Amino acid sequence: MANFELDPKIAADSLLVCRLKPFELRLVNDARWPWLLVVPIRAGVEEWHDLTEPEADALSDLIRRLSINLKALTAAEKINVAALGNIVRQFHLHIVARRTEDANWPGPVWGFGKPLPYSNEASEALIRAILEGMELG
Repeated sequence: MANFELDPKIAADSLLVCRLKPFELRLVNDARWPWLLVVPIRAGVEEWHDLTEPEADALSDLIRRLSINLKALTAAEKINVAALGNIVRQFHLHIVARRTEDANWPGPVWGFGKPLPYSNEASEALIRAILEGMELG
């Protein structure tokens, strides 16, 4: 079996939050939306159904916990969860906190405008808050 390698686009567009075996949790580096990615740490996973049953169960639990945490942390009005993969084939799941006054409400976050990268301080503070909210920090 091939070794896991993070897709270069995911690596370029996001910051590592932590590794939660069997997943990597990442923050999309776009301050317009609090936006997390969950990526299985296993080569060859392109679709949800490529996950093993234990991985799928763990992912479902993680999505639920991250969604609750992100909503509380950001006072989001809506949490969007999606797995598209049309551009990046490696399976990755998006968890995006949305508010009616955000940059493209109610439209999608994908492909809208130019990303606004976090400052180092802002990304570190958000990552720390996510980890503390998940009781991982």
